[in-house]
Amino acid sequence: MVKIAPSILSADFLNLKNEIEEVIKGGADYIHVDVMDGNYVPNLTFGMPVVKSIKKACSIPLDVHLMIDKPERYIDEFIDAGADILTIHYEATTHLHRTIQLIKSKGILAGVSLNPATSLDVLEYIYEDIDLVLLMSVNPGFGGQTFIKAVERKLKELRKNIDNNYPHVLIEIDGGIKLDNAKNIADLGADILVIGSDIFSYNDIRSRTEQFKLVINNN
Repeated sequence: MVKIAPSILSADFLNLKNEIEEVIKGGADYIHVDVMDGNYVPNLTFGMPVVKSIKKACSIPLDVHLMIDKPERYIDEFIDAGADILTIHYEATTHLHRTIQLIKSKGILAGVSLNPATSLDVLEYIYEDIDLVLLMSVNPGFGGQTFIKAVERKLKELRKNIDNNYPHVLIEIDGGIKLDNAKNIADLGADILVIGSDIFSYNDIRSRTEQFKLVINNN
């Protein structure tokens, strides 16, 4: 079963607790939290206190995506705040292996994210140490962008490599996923789809979440 992780980057923060509850009722598997520092990406979102508050309203795992420079500085803080999955960008840390090992030592799942133009080759010596690869299908920093078509080829290549060599690793796709392309992306090999504006821009976000679950897992 392909899972979905609604991204609260597109949620109404004045009504965040209720919206989290609604997507959970609609069948969400994770809550995706994009942490941006205004440095690594040209946007600023929120830090550990907000993540901690979100955790209190969340009965499903918290999928925290650090779009920040030198994420190794804040691993302990985000885990203490409630991250169940912590994903860092290959491009944002000098010592990827060391940072992944630090996350793993805390007993949670560790992921590596790649920007659209970053080659899969950079993961060659880290697959055995990670639990998840997050492929960005837009350039990181803002919600509501259009899916980059070339990432489909990247996803197929990654799926084949993981199936053949690293079956423990999950594949997550983030950016530009809509109801009309979600099934295709799932069929290409994604395990988890991050969906933002195409859930939270609807009045009935519970129903919209249910629609996504039905579409991507309809054989």
